[in-house]
Amino acid sequence: MGHGPGVQWVVPIVRAQPYRHRVAGWVDAPSPGPGIWAVPGVPVFADGVRRPVDLAGRAADDLLVLQATGRRPRDAGRFGALCTAARQKDWAEFDADCGTYPAESDEEIATATFTPAELAEERLRRWHRGVRAHDVFGAPGGRDAECVRRRADHGERTVAHLHAFADDEHPR
Repeated sequence: MGHGPGVQWVVPIVRAQPYRHRVAGWVDAPSPGPGIWAVPGVPVFADGVRRPVDLAGRAADDLLVLQATGRRPRDAGRFGALCTAARQKDWAEFDADCGTYPAESDEEIATATFTPAELAEERLRRWHRGVRAHDVFGAPGGRDAECVRRRADHGERTVAHLHAFADDEHPR
């Protein structure tokens, strides 16, 4: 999907100061100005827009949601570039975090370090799925599927270890 003139954008605009930070977290999109966000009009962003609309509606706050296209090709391209830059930043963060994992994982598997704390590391797989889902325009970076696969394998080994009965403790 390109980010030219045919792309539909959903543009939440929040004037109520206390809700701006909540919208920013829910929408997961770049902000071209204070209290304004723009997301591609695709299903992955629907819940992120719906939550602040519901919250603002209950509290009778000032929130507008517009559907728009770029008036000029340059405008639509700029929104697309903002979206792509945000995802590129997410991928760079993901890649940096993932870069430390292979050696760490190999050591933990070699020393049979399979504790509940290790399961918290599954966040990497969820993080990868989340960034990939929001990467509508295909930003460069973050395609380290091997890192995600290894993290999942370590998680499965940890669960198997945590669920294993000792021979004399196995229920009969």
